[in-house]
Amino acid sequence: MPKNLIIGIALLVLCASIPAVTAVGEGEGWYRIHCNIDGASVYFDGGYQGATSGGSLYVPIYTSGTPYKTIQVEMSGYKAYSGSLPAGPAAGETRDVYATLQPVETVGSIHVTASPSNAAIYLNGNYRGVAPLTIQNLVPGTYSLDAERSGYQSDHTTVTVRAGQQSNVQFTLTAIEQYGSVKVTSSPSGAYVYMDGVYKGRTPLTLSSVSAKNHNIELDLAGYYDWRSTVAVTSGVTRYVDARLTAVPSDTTGAIDVVSYPAGADVFLDEKYQGKTPSAGVYTISNVAVGSHTVRVALSGYQDYTTPVGVSSATTSHVSAALQPGQSTTTTGSIAVTSSPSGAEVYIDNAYKGITPVTVDGVAAGTHAVRVALSGYGDWATTVQVGAGSTASASASLSAVPTQAPSAGMAPFAVVGALGILGLLVALHRRD
Repeated sequence: MPKNLIIGIALLVLCASIPAVTAVGEGEGWYRIHCNIDGASVYFDGGYQGATSGGSLYVPIYTSGTPYKTIQVEMSGYKAYSGSLPAGPAAGETRDVYATLQPVETVGSIHVTASPSNAAIYLNGNYRGVAPLTIQNLVPGTYSLDAERSGYQSDHTTVTVRAGQQSNVQFTLTAIEQYGSVKVTSSPSGAYVYMDGVYKGRTPLTLSSVSAKNHNIELDLAGYYDWRSTVAVTSGVTRYVDARLTAVPSDTTGAIDVVSYPAGADVFLDEKYQGKTPSAGVYTISNVAVGSHTVRVALSGYQDYTTPVGVSSATTSHVSAALQPGQSTTTTGSIAVTSSPSGAEVYIDNAYKGITPVTVDGVAAGTHAVRVALSGYGDWATTVQVGAGSTASASASLSAVPTQAPSAGMAPFAVVGALGILGLLVALHRRD
C-alpha cells in the first residue's frame, strides 16, 4: 500500500477519536449566588468559584458538563453557609441561590440564681444586680462571681464563659447564726429556769449565746404556780424576763410526768424505783412532796439520764429523757417484796429492810437472799437475781404455824410447885 495512503488513513482515525469542541457560549447557563456579605468565597462541590461583589456572584455552567450538587459560602467572622444547589440551569437560563451568612458570636452570658433570692451579685468585684440575673455580652474567659445577702454568709465561685453559650450558676447561701442574751429574774428568786424545755439554772440567771429567735421560758418553784412566757431574742441585744410568781394554796404534794425515748426505761425518784415509761404516753409519779427532787431514767444499753426536778403544790412537772446509746452507769437495782398476808418483816441478806409491801432500792447487782417473817407464820425465804437499773420481785405466801396446847406432863409439877409455895406462906404467917 502506498505510504501516503497509510498516513491518510491514520489521520482519519486520529481525528475520529477526538471529540467535537463546543463553541464558547454554546449550552451555557448561570447560577447567580446572592449573599448579604461582599467578598464571601463561593465553592461548588468544594471547588472555588469566586467571591461575591455587589451582593452576588455569577457562576457560569455548561449544560453538557457534570452538574454541581452542593454550595458552600464562607467569610471570615461569619458562620459558613452550606446547602444543595437546585437543578442546573438550561442553556441561557439563570438560577438564583440565596446564602445568608450569620456573624460568629464572640460573646457569652451568665445566668445567676440564688437561694434565698435577691442576693446581690458581683462580677469580678463589680455589682451587677440581684439574683435571679442574666449577665450578657461577656467576652469568653474565666470570671469571679460573688453573692451577698444580709444575714447570710457570702458565697464565691468562678465561672468560664464561652462564645455563644450561657453558663448557669446557682448560689445556696447559709444563714449566719446570730446570738443575743436573756436575763431572767423572779420574785421570789431561786426558781428553776427552763428554756425550750431544757434546764438552765436558777434565778437570777443570765443566759448568753442565745440564738436570735423566739424561745419558750418556764419557771418552776415549790409552792408557786409554774410561770411561762415567750421571749424574742435579737442579735446583740439582752432581753429581760422578770417573773412574778403566784403562790398556790397550801398542799403538800405535786406530780412528775416522765417520758423517755426510747420507752420502757426504769424511772427512779430520789433513787427510789417508781416504774417503767410506757410505749405511748407518759409515766406519772403522783403524790410527790413539794420541793427539789432528782429523777433518773435508766435503760439497758443506754446512758442514764439524770435531772433535777422542782415539784410545786398541785402542779405537774415534766421530764423528757432522750437516752443516748452507751454503757449505763447504774450498778444497783431494786427488790420489790410482797407477802400474803402483808405486814411481814423483810430481810435482805439478813439485814432488816422494812414491812411488806416494800421496794428496797440501792441493792447491788447480783444474787441476794430474801427472808420474810411474820409472827404466827413460818418464815419464807428465797434468792433473787438483781440486775443493774432493774427491779427484781419476790412474792411470799406465808403459812400459819399451828397453835400447841400446854403439855400434860407439866401439870403435876405445876400443882406441886403451887402447893409448896402456899405452905411456905402459911408457915411464915404462923411465925409472925
